[in-house]
Amino acid sequence: MSNLRELCKGLPLHPLPENKGRRDGLPHAPVRTPSLTPEEKQLALKNALRYFPPEVHKILAPEFAQELKLYGHIYMYRFCPDIEMKAYPIENYPCKTKSAAAIMHMIMNNLDPSVAQFPQELVTYGGNGQVFSNWAQFRLVMSYLSEMTEEQTLVMYSGHPLGLFPSSPSAPRLVITNGMVIPNYSSRMEYEKLFAMGVTMYGQMTAGSYCYIGPQGIVHGTVLTVLNAGRCYLGVEDLSGKVFVTSGLGGMSGAQAKASVIAGCVGVIAEVDKAALLKRHQQGWLMEITDSLDHCIKRLREARKKKMILSLGYHGNVVDLWERLVYELDTTGELLVDLGSDQTSCHNPFNGGYYPVQLSFQEANQLMATDPAKFRDLVKESLKRHVAAINRLSEKSFFFWDYGNAFLLEAQRAGADVMKKGGNKTEFRYPSYVQHIMGDIFSLGFGPFRWVCTSGDPQDLVTTDLLATSVLEEAVNRGVKDSVKQQYADNIRWIREAGKHKLVVGSQARILYSDQRGRVAIAVAINQGIAQGKIKAPVVLSRDHHDVSGTDSPFRETSNIYDGSAFCADMAVQNFVGDAFRGATWVALHNGGGVGWGEVINGGFGLVLDGTEEAERKARMMLSWDVSNGVARRCWSGNKKAYEIICQTMEENQKLNVTLPYDVLDESILEKALRI
Repeated sequence: MSNLRELCKGLPLHPLPENKGRRDGLPHAPVRTPSLTPEEKQLALKNALRYFPPEVHKILAPEFAQELKLYGHIYMYRFCPDIEMKAYPIENYPCKTKSAAAIMHMIMNNLDPSVAQFPQELVTYGGNGQVFSNWAQFRLVMSYLSEMTEEQTLVMYSGHPLGLFPSSPSAPRLVITNGMVIPNYSSRMEYEKLFAMGVTMYGQMTAGSYCYIGPQGIVHGTVLTVLNAGRCYLGVEDLSGKVFVTSGLGGMSGAQAKASVIAGCVGVIAEVDKAALLKRHQQGWLMEITDSLDHCIKRLREARKKKMILSLGYHGNVVDLWERLVYELDTTGELLVDLGSDQTSCHNPFNGGYYPVQLSFQEANQLMATDPAKFRDLVKESLKRHVAAINRLSEKSFFFWDYGNAFLLEAQRAGADVMKKGGNKTEFRYPSYVQHIMGDIFSLGFGPFRWVCTSGDPQDLVTTDLLATSVLEEAVNRGVKDSVKQQYADNIRWIREAGKHKLVVGSQARILYSDQRGRVAIAVAINQGIAQGKIKAPVVLSRDHHDVSGTDSPFRETSNIYDGSAFCADMAVQNFVGDAFRGATWVALHNGGGVGWGEVINGGFGLVLDGTEEAERKARMMLSWDVSNGVARRCWSGNKKAYEIICQTMEENQKLNVTLPYDVLDESILEKALRI
C-alpha cells in the first residue's frame, strides 16, 4: 500500500501500477451511454492519453478503449491508488502550505468509501457528482498541491488541473470551474458526450468543490424542513406520531432517516439499492430495515399509534410504497401518512438517478445500458404512477413538497399531472420546500454554514461545537429581531445536541444553519481558539452551495424569486468572484447541482482558519459578502424579510450601501398604462 508521500509524486509510470480494474465489494456507478460517434470515441481516447508520455500509449490505449466501451467513460482504474482513502490529519500531508494540506484533507474525504457513493468512479453523491473525471487528474492535483507555495494558484477546468499559476498570498490557492459550457450546448445529451470525451464534468455541488461532509451536510436543513413542514402544514410543534414518507438513502438523501429521528417523527424511507440501505444502517443513520411491504405498513401503524420515534428503511421501490398507502386509504379509510417528499436523484433520471417501479434494481441497471430508449419510457411511466399515488393521498390531509431534486420537473416532462392551475412555468401543484419553508430562511440570511477540523481529532469538534453554542447564546442575550428568534432557538438547540446524534461520517465536521452575524462570530471564535491552542490544527470553513447566495436555480434555491429573474445567474457568479477576492482559500463555480445539468448555476468556497489575524480579517470580509449578496438580491426581488435584514445589516456596517426597491402601491396603474 502506498503512502501519502508516494501519492503526491504524480503519475506512476516506471513501472506502471498493476491494472486491478473495478474492485469487488464496492458500489459502482451505472454504465453510461453517451452515444459517441466513431470520431468522438477516438477523441475521447486521445484526450485521455495526453496525460501520459507516448512510450506507455500502446499499453494504455486498448485499456482505456475497453473502459469506454464497457462503462461509457474512461476512469483510468489502473491509477486508482492503493492507499486507504480518508481525511488524514493535516500534518500528515507533505505540503509547503497549510492551505494546500487542508485542500488535500477535503479531497480525500470526498473519496472516502464510507462517504462517497461510487468511490472508484470518483463520484461522491447524487449518482454523477464527480470529484474528478479520472484518476490521473486526482494524482496530478495531489502532486501540484504538494509543491504549491503561497504565491501560486492551482487552476481546475472541470476536473483537469490546468496548472499552477503565479499569484499573491491574498489570492485563492485554488480556483475551480465545473461544467462551464456555452449555454446553447448545456443540454443533457451534450453533457453525456462532453463528459465521455473527458472535457467537462458534473460536480454536483460540494463533490466537485471538495467540501462534502457526508450525509450530515444536509441533515440540519432536512431537520429544519421537516420541523417547519409540521408547523406550516400540520400546525404542530410536536411531530410525535406524525409519519413522513420519502425515498433515497444515498449520499445526501441518507440524511432523511437521521433527520426524522431528530425531528421526532416516524420516518419511512424507501431505497432500491440494498448496499446504500445497509451502509446507512451500519453507520447508525437508520434504525430499522425491512424488505416486506406488509411489515413496513405494520411497523408504520404501530409507531404512529404509540408515537414512537423511528426511522424505517424499506428496501424496495418508493412507488410500490406510495401505491400501498393509497390501497390502505381506499380499503380501510385510514390515511397513514402526514408528510411526504422525494430525494431520488431525478436530476439524472435516466442513468441511475431514478429506478422505475416495473423493474428490479438489477434489471434496471442492465436495461439502462442495453436499451436506453426503453428504459427512458419506463422511467416516465413510473413517474406518472408515482405522482398519481401522491395526488390521491393529497386529496386528504396529506402534504407533499418537492425537495429540489427535479422530481416534479421530470414528472412534468413525463406527462404527470403536477402543474399548478393558473400558475407560471415554475409553479407546480406541490410547492418546492424553498417556496414554502427554506426560502424565507434564506431571505433572513440563514443557511448551511459548516466547518471541518483538519486535525481529525473528535475533541476539536467538541470544542468548536461549544464555541458555536456560546456565540449564538451570547447573540440572543444581546438581543435579536423577532423575525429571527425562532431560527436562533432552532439552531441553538441543534448545535447543543449535535454531538449526541453521532453525525460524523468521514472528516470531523459540523453543519449549522446560521446568518451573517452568527457565521462571522463563529469564525472569529474558532480562529481565536486555534491561536490560543484550544484547537489543535487549522479549521476549514465552508457551506453547502445550496445557500443564501450560492445558487441560482429556478426550481429550487430561487424558486421563490417572483420578479422574473429566477432564471438569471448573476447572483451565483458574482458570489464566486466576490468570495475569491475577499479572502477565500478556494472557490468553485458549477453548472448543475441539485436540480441538474443546465438547470442551475452554483458556487462554493473553502476558507482555512489558522489562528492568524489575517485569517480573521479574511473571514470577516468574505463571510459578510457571502451572505449579504443573496439577501440584497432577494430584497430587490420584493421579499419583505430580506428587505428587513439588509436594512439592519446596512445600519450595522456603514460601508454597505444597497439599492432598495420601491413597491408599486396601486397595481391598477400597470393595467391602465398598458392600455395606452
